[in-house]
Amino acid sequence: MERILPTERQTRSLDDPETEVNAQDRRVSAAFQISPRSRLRDAGLRPTRQRVALADILYSRGHRHVSAEELHAEAVIARVPVSLATVYNTLHQFTEAGLLREVAVEGTRTYFDTNVDDHHHFYVEGESRIFDIPGKGLDVGMLPEAPEGMEIVRVDVVVRLRPKAGRN
Repeated sequence: MERILPTERQTRSLDDPETEVNAQDRRVSAAFQISPRSRLRDAGLRPTRQRVALADILYSRGHRHVSAEELHAEAVIARVPVSLATVYNTLHQFTEAGLLREVAVEGTRTYFDTNVDDHHHFYVEGESRIFDIPGKGLDVGMLPEAPEGMEIVRVDVVVRLRPKAGRN
């Protein structure tokens, strides 16, 4: 059950956009307090030592975007004995179980997002940096009809950015 603690912002007018943002921050905070072992069991995954360790690394910092290589490097620093292949396999298992969202930004560059809610991303070319488009910053309309026998599951938008010319 979702538990939201009252704060000063939540006592403001319901018309105040800050109220909604702060309530969402509280839900996110509460969601990340779930133990890695419970999170895996709830998703139908067996909580092996490696899965628990990787889940702990992934979810200990709140919502974020990581590549398999970045997570592997963090695991090495945390002294978790795991191969890069195991990290890839685990990230894909977490994605299939609904614990992560895969965000492909280039043919060879994929990130895994701990925020599985519907949202879109900015990607900074040349920096390999990805971050969420804040709030409801994008309206996707006029979608084509799905082919017969198919349904649209979700729409992922990645807006590519680069620094303006002449900026240092």
